[in-house]
Amino acid sequence: MHDLIKPISQIQASDWKFLLKDSSYIPDLQSKIDEAEKMLLVPFSDFTDPEMLYWFLYRKEHLNSDHDKSKRTINEYKRELTQFIEHLMEFSSDIDLDIDTVIEGSLFKSLSRRHVRRYQQWLAKSSPYVKAKGSYSAATLARKTVILKSFLSFLYDSGYIKDPIHKGFLSATVRKDDRPNRDLGPKEVIMLLDYFRQQEHPIVFAIIHLLTTTGLRNEEFCKLTVGDLQYDSLCDGFYLNVLGKGNKRRQIPLREKSLDSIRMFRKARGLEDLAADKQTSPLFTTNTGKPYTPSYLSQYLTKMIKRTELPFLSFRSSQVGPHTFRHSFAIISHISNIDIYKIMKSLGHEKIETTMIYLEKVLEKEQHAIHGWKEEVLGKYI
Repeated sequence: MHDLIKPISQIQASDWKFLLKDSSYIPDLQSKIDEAEKMLLVPFSDFTDPEMLYWFLYRKEHLNSDHDKSKRTINEYKRELTQFIEHLMEFSSDIDLDIDTVIEGSLFKSLSRRHVRRYQQWLAKSSPYVKAKGSYSAATLARKTVILKSFLSFLYDSGYIKDPIHKGFLSATVRKDDRPNRDLGPKEVIMLLDYFRQQEHPIVFAIIHLLTTTGLRNEEFCKLTVGDLQYDSLCDGFYLNVLGKGNKRRQIPLREKSLDSIRMFRKARGLEDLAADKQTSPLFTTNTGKPYTPSYLSQYLTKMIKRTELPFLSFRSSQVGPHTFRHSFAIISHISNIDIYKIMKSLGHEKIETTMIYLEKVLEKEQHAIHGWKEEVLGKYI
């Protein structure tokens, strides 16, 4: 039974890895779909597994390409889906892929609901990552499940597979208590800024200062170019023209000291003056002159903050990284009595519920009944 997977892997493993490198093959696949339509056939009747995966990742769904999947989303989906396929091929016995018949040489068409359920359970409890590093977080398992479910649902909706095998997945939602506590208030931010100022480390100081005062996402920070720093004559100030999630733009005003931090960072890196540099040059670079990647920035900033050994860090259940300061922006805005809707728009959130997640622990503490107790109730003991 499990040996039936081997011929599939030998035929397809190299095919889909080669195909997935870019979107140049999309016109050819579109021609195949058009030809099938012309011949009154099922649209994907002549597609292979690798081609279905490719079409799912790179297909155009909007006339305006800005509304299609972002490059980061494509890469994230590609990583999770290729890992899924590799796992099925390499660990078919461990997962218990009891496939009796391979349908039309296709792995996807040969899977059943029990197989995806077993895979999900194996991934959570017995996969190589879990054995080496311990359990995945609830959020990571939920994200992986959402991506796999989305792809398998697409295969069913497109008619490529006959059974809605995505329904075999168990629920993997994230409860409030499963989320890491990323809250960081103004006092802790000031401690960090004071530390790196005293240590004369303008790079980390500027990164923390900019992330806190703008609420930028990690990836948004890394993608900034000199041309994204623009002057607004109406407001008589500078702002960042940021490309966010879903390729949506938003303008983030800069306070004067935030602008000073940008200049200080660039001077410390030996970069050209902002007015003289190319518009396409990265606004922030590593010591090699290259733009930051989200993973590198996260590792670098987390490491540098951990080295400070500031007392408050020992009481935290999660590390402090770039995303933490996005939470700081929300918390400081809330403390400053900024309307929740304005905070939502400033962060680039689509739904106010997402912003509420950033503030839920703060609000829970603020709204606790103890704050309404009067001193005379317990006298000197309150």
